[in-house]
Amino acid sequence: MKTAITELFGIQHPIIQGGMHYVGFADLAAAVSNAGGLGVITGLTQRTPELLAKEIARCRDMTDKPIGVNLTFLPSFTSPPYPEYIAAIKEGGVKAVETAGRSPEQYMPALKAAGIKVIHKCTSVRHSLKAEKIGCDAVSVDGFECGGHPGEDDIPNMILLPRAADELKIPFVASGGMADARSLVAALSMGAAGMNMGTRFVATKEAPVHANVKQALVEATELDTVLVMRALRNTERVLKNKGVTQLLEVEREKGASLKIEDIHEQVAGVYPRVMVDGDMDAGAWSCGMVVGLINDIPTVKELIDRIMTEAEQIIRQRLTGFLDGAVVNAPARAVA
Repeated sequence: MKTAITELFGIQHPIIQGGMHYVGFADLAAAVSNAGGLGVITGLTQRTPELLAKEIARCRDMTDKPIGVNLTFLPSFTSPPYPEYIAAIKEGGVKAVETAGRSPEQYMPALKAAGIKVIHKCTSVRHSLKAEKIGCDAVSVDGFECGGHPGEDDIPNMILLPRAADELKIPFVASGGMADARSLVAALSMGAAGMNMGTRFVATKEAPVHANVKQALVEATELDTVLVMRALRNTERVLKNKGVTQLLEVEREKGASLKIEDIHEQVAGVYPRVMVDGDMDAGAWSCGMVVGLINDIPTVKELIDRIMTEAEQIIRQRLTGFLDGAVVNAPARAVA
């Protein structure tokens, strides 16, 4: 399948693995790239630019296919040394960067000078248009269904993707709620040139996370995520657990006066406790509503091959069947 995204990044399939804290290591990124997608190393999970350089080199030992790096620009008093991270990306020969969080505008000259293609994650059309204006090559349009930070507009992808298609000139991928062939075909039909999957890739054999995490995703339903930190305008969709229940109780007690310090215990240092130690009740960790569509733990290659095979079946048989006048009653199904 060829789309503007496969051409832009030089990949076989229009599937991108989004950056995920304590998940986006070389192991998963290489597996996704080897399977024909774009694997992405999460930059800031590596505590220093030197460690990121080593992780890129480790990934290069596992794949000769294109890879990307996620750089999330965080508001903080002591910002990470982003220029040094960008230098490590450049020196590692990485030609794709997924940016997220705050606008990457001040770093665009350095990224462009290095010949790096930039795809920025946006939760609204207005932010997508700003990304286009500052020179991003593509956008990852993140709907309300997504795990992590969905923004504050609460617009789901059935509306957000067509709106992005109406406004954008650069290509975009659908992010949030993406899990299988049906997700891909639906995204393509609404104007996207591919899809970005996060939560779904966590439930794969190569994902370097504790087995408890993968099992929790298989067992959860679409009703098992919740939004936290709304009062801080830093809304995050997370999987329900005991730590999150405690967090929600604090939020109810504090109301509009909530400060990040009030929930420090439930949000700080949670990812290593969950992803490495397998403590599923540690606190808030990002998980999308798409968890309701996760029913197995395949290899990355099995997952991507399945998506592409079933996507072709949906397009050639089910959708073309409608145009040919066939009575198509069977719903489009996916194995997982």
